[in-house]
This record gives sequence, C-alpha cells and structure tokens, in this order.
Amino acid sequence: MRPRSREVTPVRSSSTADDDALPPPPLSSLSLSRVQAVVGLLAGIVSIAGAVFSLVQFARPANTGNVVAIVQAAGSRRGVTDATVEVLTTQNAIVATLTPDSTGRVTQELTEGVYIVRVSHPRYAADVRRVQVLPRQTVEVRASLRAGSSSPVARAVNDGVSAVRKALRF
Repeated sequence: MRPRSREVTPVRSSSTADDDALPPPPLSSLSLSRVQAVVGLLAGIVSIAGAVFSLVQFARPANTGNVVAIVQAAGSRRGVTDATVEVLTTQNAIVATLTPDSTGRVTQELTEGVYIVRVSHPRYAADVRRVQVLPRQTVEVRASLRAGSSSPVARAVNDGVSAVRKALRF
C-alpha cells in the first residue's frame, strides 16, 4: 500500500485590531534576573566612569595650578573683552598673553610659582598683581580697570601736565 501524501496547508494568522492594541505586560511579569542584569549593567557603567575620572585627575601634572583673571570696568562690573592680560615671571619674562572672552574672563594653567599678572587696555590704566600659583589650585584675579591710559608715554605726559598745573596752581 502506498502511503498517502498529506497536503500541508499553511495556517494564516489573521490579525485583528484587538491584537494590535494589547496592553504591555504588567510590571510583576518582569523577571528578577532581568532586573538584576539592568542594575548590574548600570553599576558597571558608573564604576568605569568613576575610574576614568580619577585617572584623568592623576594624569594632570601635580605641579600645576590655574590662574583665572576677570577683567571688568571699574564701577560698571561689565567685562572688558578687548583688554590684554599678560602673565610674566618675576624676571619680567612673558609666559602668556591672553585676551578675555565675552564675560571678561581668561584662564591659564601654570606651573607652581610666583607670577605677575598685568592687565592693560588703551582706554584704561593698567592693573598689575603678583600671584602665587600652588599645585592643583586656582588663583582668581579680579582686575577693575579705571579710566586713564596704560601707555607709558601717555602716563608721562599726564604726570607732566599734572605737575605743571600743580606748580602754577590752576
């Protein structure tokens, strides 16, 4: 006898509108192992981020600090953006020449030591400060520029005119 061949007909699933609108499974159906996996993954990411952050801190040289200069016009507290901030050694060798950003702020990383910060602008009198940079610390210098000229020639002329006025009493 010959075996009969059976025809297999594919079963089609008919999708209804009710199947598409099935609610999500309740929270109680989440397995404990899945929750543990998510918590473990998050803990691993936080641990790795913490390790990278601490390595970055140690990669920074141990003998450097930062100088932050905030340059403002006296009385108005608005930033002077086109001033020149010079960082000099105590022997007057220029270490850095900086221009403030839109808020009047500049930042410079320097090795440990004593520096002179000179802030100048053509319309204002110069402001000079002596600062000491310590390892891994930030020194803030607030320069309030007053009206006048920082040009040595202009200062000499103004001082001369002032002396003549004083001598002649007018």
